[in-house]
Amino acid sequence: MRILPAALAACLLSTAAPVLAETLVIHADGVIADADSAPLGRSTVTVTDGRIVSIVDGWAEVPEGAQMVHLEGKTLVPGLIDLHVHLTGDPGGDFWRGATEPAEWGVVVGAKNAEKTLKAGFTTVREAGSAQHTAFALRRGTAEGVIQGPRIVAAGPPLAIVGGHGDVSGFLPEVNEILSSGYSCTGAVECAEKARRASQNGADTIKITATGGVLSQQGRGLEAHFTDAEMKSIADTAHSLGLDVMAHAHGARGIEAAARAGIDTIEHGTYIDEAAAKVMRERGTYLIPTLMAFKGVTEGLGKGIYTPVVEEKIRAVADTAQVFMGKAHRWKVPIAFGTDAGVFDHGRNAEEFALMVGQGMSDREAFASATTVAAKVLRMENEIGRLAPGYSADIIAVEGNPLEDVTVLEDVDWVMVRGRVAD
Repeated sequence: MRILPAALAACLLSTAAPVLAETLVIHADGVIADADSAPLGRSTVTVTDGRIVSIVDGWAEVPEGAQMVHLEGKTLVPGLIDLHVHLTGDPGGDFWRGATEPAEWGVVVGAKNAEKTLKAGFTTVREAGSAQHTAFALRRGTAEGVIQGPRIVAAGPPLAIVGGHGDVSGFLPEVNEILSSGYSCTGAVECAEKARRASQNGADTIKITATGGVLSQQGRGLEAHFTDAEMKSIADTAHSLGLDVMAHAHGARGIEAAARAGIDTIEHGTYIDEAAAKVMRERGTYLIPTLMAFKGVTEGLGKGIYTPVVEEKIRAVADTAQVFMGKAHRWKVPIAFGTDAGVFDHGRNAEEFALMVGQGMSDREAFASATTVAAKVLRMENEIGRLAPGYSADIIAVEGNPLEDVTVLEDVDWVMVRGRVAD
């Protein structure tokens, strides 16, 4: 093989044909760039190599070599963000499946649910707890376009106290030990080590179960499971690594303790009271209310889906679930969108909007909670959550105006994520 002189090689490379950028031009009858902007009329959005290049009035001509998508009668809005999903699981009370199904099956289930979630208009999700590698495999698959699905921010296995919600219970002791994820911890030092281990193994965010829960076979007690020192150790360690912490928490004192420790988001927050809300407000801690989770589990009552202990816990929380987010909203707690999809059927995520409005949010606030606000929670406000030049081309098309009726987001007609059009 002949080796060309460096100067000649550089000359030949400089005269080679440039790689053509992939450009897609979208015509639509309306554009809502974000919750704070007035809707635009007939517009053209140009996307090149996965990013929005321009948004102009009218239907502009399509440049030679570009592709065109014509969405007459449709309004373009930013792709939606769900901050609490479990792609690798489907609803049901079969807790024993953990002893009969390999973790790899979660990737198969997750591929199905990632596609359903994307087609429902959710172009970014935060995976809030999974087996060690399943959500990380899905994250790579959707990023590389191997499977259809949203951008995934993944937590991996949650940190829990021994025997608490998020740890394994319901089996013989020796089986519980075998099935444990290895991320339960006791004491500030061990909890810091487990946070570092989660980071080492691929977590984008740290998930902890700060109180007991509804769907676990035990998970006793709704107040703080971790000590103040343990939670502060987890939060400080995660933050030192550039990671945020999300805390499953139901009881008011558990919520307050988690917020005071520096946890970034409270998931569920069912029994929040004014004292807990005050700490969340002062610390800038977001509530992710997951109202669809409560609706979903209530739909399964009396059908033999859940064990008796879980049914009892579902019934105990049912009434509070109808009002707690409204209280938090009145107390000025910052709220962002999250559903707990996986507790109910994936693809129904947008039904959360009507529940939020039913507890006192305006349509505009609910829309913002799943776009600009959720993007801020993820520290991705310069990448996703609005339609603007330079942003990732995460775009959906609907009929109607979600600023006036957010339920139009339940029926999505067209989806683009990272510049790729969903089939």
